[in-house]
Amino acid sequence: MASRGKSETGKLRQNMEEQLDRLMQQLQDLEECREDLEEEEYEETKKETLEQLSEFNDSLKKVMTGDMTLVDELSGMQLAIQAAISQAFKTPEVIRLFAKKQPGQLRTRLAEMDRDVMVGKLSRDVYVQQKVEILTALRKLGEKLPSEDGSFLTENATASLSQFERVTADLGSEDKIMALACSGVKTKT
Repeated sequence: MASRGKSETGKLRQNMEEQLDRLMQQLQDLEECREDLEEEEYEETKKETLEQLSEFNDSLKKVMTGDMTLVDELSGMQLAIQAAISQAFKTPEVIRLFAKKQPGQLRTRLAEMDRDVMVGKLSRDVYVQQKVEILTALRKLGEKLPSEDGSFLTENATASLSQFERVTADLGSEDKIMALACSGVKTKT
């Protein structure tokens, strides 16, 4: 009892992070195996995973309204889940790094992609999509973007990413975060 809930809070946070990792890995595995699956099987599995993310999002909302000590730590996870549900981000790896607030790893992934596109290992279209996602995630994590990255983002941002940026512009507002999460869940059901 001396921990005043700190160890329980830590365990809850760890369990939720593990569940988010599992769901993000499931999405990533699904994308990697897409060619091996029938289109109907792929769509059904993706729908089930997004439903699980939606249920997880509901659980996060309940925790956030009942335990204010977890609000700040869970808000990032909830934004990442919302991004997956709204499909603003298409790359599960980017969603995972965003949820874990790992800008260094996002920058490393960006450097790897720069190299891969130069040697022809990554198509230009996939490169542009993933670079926009990474730059958006970095900006949401409060990272300063070089002016050329800001210009690239402005020129190449998709409508869903732009909407995600607009609605989440004020990360300090719990009401906006909750409204964003609710809107994504409602539109997918």
